[in-house]
Order: sequence, then C-alpha cells, then structure tokens
Amino acid sequence: MASTPAINLRKGHAVRHNNDVCVVISHELKTPPRMASYVVMSIRSVSNKKVSNLRLTSNDSMDSVLLERIPHEYSYKDSGGYHFLHNETFDDVAIHDDIIESVRDYLIEGNTYTLLFADGLVADIELPPSMVMVVAESPEGVKGDSANNAYKAATMETGLVVQVPLFINPGEKLIIKTEDGSYISRA
Repeated sequence: MASTPAINLRKGHAVRHNNDVCVVISHELKTPPRMASYVVMSIRSVSNKKVSNLRLTSNDSMDSVLLERIPHEYSYKDSGGYHFLHNETFDDVAIHDDIIESVRDYLIEGNTYTLLFADGLVADIELPPSMVMVVAESPEGVKGDSANNAYKAATMETGLVVQVPLFINPGEKLIIKTEDGSYISRA
C-alpha cells in the first residue's frame, strides 16, 4: 500500500482509514495566518456508508487504495436495488440506495456510467460532465415575458427539476450539466 500525503488527496480518491476502505467526498486545505496549514476532509466508508470528518496536518499521510473505474450500463431498478450490467462480461451489479442517492436524478436506462470499485466493492458512481435529457413537464412561457433572461422550472424524464429558458417545451432534448443540474443548451 502506498502512503499518500493528506495534502495530495482529492475528492474521489480512495484511502484506508481504521482498516476500512473510504472514499474522499470533500477536501479542503486551510492555511490560517501565522499557523501551520491543515487539511479538513470528509470520507465515506465503502462498507457501512458512514461519513467521517477528519482534520489532518499537512504532514500526515494515509494509505491509498487502488480504485478501478469500470463502465457499466444502467438496466433497471427493483427491490434488490439499482442494477448495472458490465458491457463486456454481462455481469450484473446491484447497488443500493445509499450510493445512488446523489446520482439518482441522472440515471437513465440504457446509459453507460462509470462504477468505481475499491477492494471489489462499489465505492461510487461517476457521472459524465453533461447528459442529454428529455423534458417531461414544463409550464407554458408567458408571451412577452422575455425582456430579461427569464427562466421557468422544467421536470426532466428522471424527475430532476431544472431552471430553463421560457421557450423550452415538453418533449425537447436538453443538455444538462451534472455537476450542479443546470441547463446548458438544447441537444
């Protein structure tokens, strides 16, 4: 196992903490005046999903864990969880709600997502930077209400609510930024 300085860790890295594999979910370097710098980070355990907040000096280090990034196609959801299919071996991977929670509004059947595996367990799901989604519901824009960049709420096919320009209608395909769920353009 390679030891990585805490200052070099970033969001998405896997580390071993208290003999458990954890994924860094937030990382911030603090450098107060006339004091030593330190790192504040949150990590989520892969096995029990518990989130821990750590404060480490910039000289501390943690054991790194190798993450495998493997593309899988989202198939369906049932009582066993969300099912993803490996593109080549057709192995089925079921993922429970706790990992899916942050990406649930971006899951579209048939789309390919990158699953992160640490020690054989699914640690996280990586989304592409943007996705094409279909507008399911959108109220009509008021004619003449476009003097200044007016927006309205539109519900996408997955249930995600996005602020879009007034001219967007139901059934249109839009490009949505997955980082913050914002409208980019028509597809």
